[in-house]
Amino acid sequence: MSILLSFFYFFYFAIIGVYIIFLPKILAFSGYSAGEIGIVFAAGPLVRFLLPFLFTRGLKLDFRTFKVALAFMLLGSISFYISLDNFYKLLLSNVVLSIGLSVVLPFIEVISLDTIGKERYGKIRLFGSLGFVLVALVLVRYLSSASIALNYLLVLSILTAIVAFAIGRSSYAKEQKKEEVKNDINLLKDYKLWIGLTLMQVSFGAFYNFFTIYETDYGVSLDMTIYLWSFGVLAEIVMLFFQGRFLKKNLLFILQLTTFVTSLRWLLLFLYPQHLMILFFSQTLHALSFALFHSASISYLYQLYKHRSLAQQFFSGITYGLGGFIGALYAGYIYELYPTYLFLSASIIALMASVSIYLWSSSIESSKKLEVPNID
Repeated sequence: MSILLSFFYFFYFAIIGVYIIFLPKILAFSGYSAGEIGIVFAAGPLVRFLLPFLFTRGLKLDFRTFKVALAFMLLGSISFYISLDNFYKLLLSNVVLSIGLSVVLPFIEVISLDTIGKERYGKIRLFGSLGFVLVALVLVRYLSSASIALNYLLVLSILTAIVAFAIGRSSYAKEQKKEEVKNDINLLKDYKLWIGLTLMQVSFGAFYNFFTIYETDYGVSLDMTIYLWSFGVLAEIVMLFFQGRFLKKNLLFILQLTTFVTSLRWLLLFLYPQHLMILFFSQTLHALSFALFHSASISYLYQLYKHRSLAQQFFSGITYGLGGFIGALYAGYIYELYPTYLFLSASIIALMASVSIYLWSSSIESSKKLEVPNID
């Protein structure tokens, strides 16, 4: 199973690499305006955000739904070939692809934690980072037409679907033996936790969408900025390999620590946007900001809620979906009006995330103290 999961993460995140790095360029080459491209790519996070709520209204997140999601992923990849010439067809293709991608990953994440455990999760998940980097390095050399990128997208989607189906099928027998788990996720009751997790991703809107523009505007060369991106991914891979020992400790403390460190990371970018040594140091913190935070988050939700698959759906939908959507909008607004304060605002948001998770942790501790054992 570990080998299959490694292949899945490699192929899946290679798809993400094609999708977020090269597809916007393809649309620009095809004559779409920045506004139209923005609308197309805003559909993905919104789909990711809305989907989990369907599973609270009767739709079951089982193997049958998983197979439908794989079909959507393949259909979306194929449909890009015939939709590049029309904005509305293109938007629909992206929605279909996003539905597939948004269901497939959380489903596999639960299987990963079930079969290999949180301590070994990072060593398997790092293959996703490798896939992301390798497809970027390959396509940047050979991307000369839209068809090349779309061919990569389709082939990677097929490979992902094959491996994912094999993983899902192998776990299907175990799934049938389990009793149906009722939804025990209460977003309103646990709002401090979910606000903290979401604010963390909102803060990343500045980094994911404007880091390259921000640094080059301050005189850092494009080549050096690419080196900074690559260095961050390298730090992420190292952390994924060694993080098992950290995940054995208090997961809530790790979430507080990683969000606080992320606030410091964005503050460094605000204070020293041209200092290369500090910039490279800030990129090493990606190991904590992304790798350790992500693994600690899914591990904590896995042990907090009984409906584990739905918890992962909500994590993907609310934090990366809604949080990513709000983050992109807020960062664009700030960079247009107050560009020098972009990462100061991101630092404040990440600090708010840390405070919110601290308040959640404190409320958990208080509720434990209030529990009085029944002495009869």
